[in-house]
Amino acid sequence: MVVKVLIKRKIKEGKAREVFALLNKFRSDAMNQKGYISGVSLFNHDNPQEILVVSTWHGIDNWLKWKGNKERIANEAKLEKWLDGPTQYESYVLGTYYAQFPK
Repeated sequence: MVVKVLIKRKIKEGKAREVFALLNKFRSDAMNQKGYISGVSLFNHDNPQEILVVSTWHGIDNWLKWKGNKERIANEAKLEKWLDGPTQYESYVLGTYYAQFPK
């Protein structure tokens, strides 16, 4: 099943260039991972320090494997110095996921 992953970050003032460079690297690296479908980075119109990355994966297992990848974790650590708070992750299953479970 298809999973949408929302990654929310708030960057420090004046650090957009550095963050954007790393986000491009993240996406480039993710494109080579099993199950990756697509991704997009969105900047909040009212507060450009807030960034939302939305990536699409074939299955939660593929996303979790990439999230736990040592190289990705190392890149995330580089990014943290330019963030104003922790990165937030949310995963959503596309479609009628809950209809699969009996009540």
